[in-house]
Amino acid sequence: MTAAHEDTDRPGPAGTTEAAPERTDHRSVTEIEADLVSRLLRPGPTDRLWGWLGPLVVTAIAAVLRLVNLGHPTRLIFDETYYVKQAYSLLTLGYEGEWEGENDEINARFREGDFSDLSSDPDYVVHPPLGKWLIAIGLRLFGADNGAGWRFSAAVAGALTVLILTRLTRRLTGSTLLGCAAGLLLAVDGLHLTGSRIGLLDVFLGLFVIAALAAVLLDREQSRRRLARAAAADLASRRDGRLTDPWGPRTGMRWWLVLAGVLLGLGGGVKWSAIYALAVLGILVVVWDLCARRAVGARLWFGAGVFRGGVPAFLALVPVAAVTYVAGWASWFASPGAYLRTWAADQVAATGTVERAWLPDALNSLWEYHLRAWDFHNGLDSEHTYEAHPVGWILQWRPTSFYWESPVAADCGADRCVQAISSVGNPVVWWLGLVALVAVLWMAIARRDWRAWVALAGYAAVYLPWFAYAHRTIFTFYAIALAPYVALALVLAVAWVGGLLPPLHGPARRPGQLPDDDAAGPDDAWLTVEEDDDGAEPAPSTRLGHVLLAVVCVTAVAALVWFWPVWTGQTVSYDMWRARMWLPSWI
Repeated sequence: MTAAHEDTDRPGPAGTTEAAPERTDHRSVTEIEADLVSRLLRPGPTDRLWGWLGPLVVTAIAAVLRLVNLGHPTRLIFDETYYVKQAYSLLTLGYEGEWEGENDEINARFREGDFSDLSSDPDYVVHPPLGKWLIAIGLRLFGADNGAGWRFSAAVAGALTVLILTRLTRRLTGSTLLGCAAGLLLAVDGLHLTGSRIGLLDVFLGLFVIAALAAVLLDREQSRRRLARAAAADLASRRDGRLTDPWGPRTGMRWWLVLAGVLLGLGGGVKWSAIYALAVLGILVVVWDLCARRAVGARLWFGAGVFRGGVPAFLALVPVAAVTYVAGWASWFASPGAYLRTWAADQVAATGTVERAWLPDALNSLWEYHLRAWDFHNGLDSEHTYEAHPVGWILQWRPTSFYWESPVAADCGADRCVQAISSVGNPVVWWLGLVALVAVLWMAIARRDWRAWVALAGYAAVYLPWFAYAHRTIFTFYAIALAPYVALALVLAVAWVGGLLPPLHGPARRPGQLPDDDAAGPDDAWLTVEEDDDGAEPAPSTRLGHVLLAVVCVTAVAALVWFWPVWTGQTVSYDMWRARMWLPSWI
């Protein structure tokens, strides 16, 4: 008697015996696991060498574009007047101090290395300190009296964002080519480029959010492999082909989610808007877990997805993010002279009581700080020349002017020379990106393509929440954090239209190969293998995709060349500057 058919009889009613149900699946654990993995995951890319060389080349291009002549302009521009000086204050005092005097005069002395206007009086600032500490790294490395020091950290963050997007897209699509295309489109985007060449906070926020999304994708892969392995072992030992636990097996500690929680906490330490990314990615994790447990045959898959998947995911994300965020205020906790640092203790000393007395004084003071900052953010309604409604962001309708100098004492071959830095995005990326967004929505809703939902999650995390604040003063440059998802959506749409995306389920087949019943799926027409047995040239659908992708990338690079002077503040004639202002709203 074989092991698979041992103990086939069992006692029945009234001492009789009845045959145990025959095991219907006689495959090995390895075979069952392979089948489950094929349901849960697409095979990943295997070109490890080019999988790193390609993204690193694209990242090097992005780094050069962001670092070349970074010290120009040589004065503080736009909101650098706040964040750079606050970063210097953090290095000097451990907290943000007030700068005394006229702002233009303070900035002029700051540029010359005279920081004597900084006082020890605390300044009221409305953004957490982490982003300014990151700017302070550049000040420490290159000095606080030059543009390279002010902007170095932002440039590095921008280049790292390109690297992460490239690798993320590669893992998402299974194609190094598509990953490099997405990274290149972000590298040559004007909004992200200018945001990486100025001492602002938004590029750091974008870096931490996309890094967290990458960690969530890695968790999806790891947890599904664990689920498939455990479910296969269970199914191989059963006779009825059903999982022992109706909730399905446990998947163990999810360290990639813990990392995502840390990254989102760091993002919140730059700007509070990272909390929306925390919510969106948390929902994404739970939905994926629900789908995975249903796919492996868990009978109570919904409850399992919520309690066995959702609750541990919540604990890995939210408390970790909260602790990381509070840790980002370490210098504030360590500085008695910081703004509102001793508020709670002062209230108790003056009145004998304080609101929220159940909180420790330090945390109570921090909470009070946040309440006041929230009132400021929600009530900011002062008019600004470059304020822009979120509806226009994806059209780049009203870009932000970061720098303007006219006339310039330099020879440009014309009577009037100017220097300007406009945050206008690459029109090829953003305008085609709007069309691509419609295609990605179709992929997500009509074709139920989970890869499209990843791009849409980026939009939901860093773009849609701003519509709730459209009543206050906001700017297009806030969309710096959105730029990676615009590039991702554009690549996904081109790959879908051009037949470059692999199918969602089942192995890719060679032309002429008939589908088998087990592998066929709704997306089997979208193949990545489009080559004849004798190595003939690609089939028309794939050729179309490569042509479309090449056209988009080449025209985006051409736009980079054309707009480079107004993205980097080069000296040009007034007429040449106007020639690059394609819409009246760009001026």
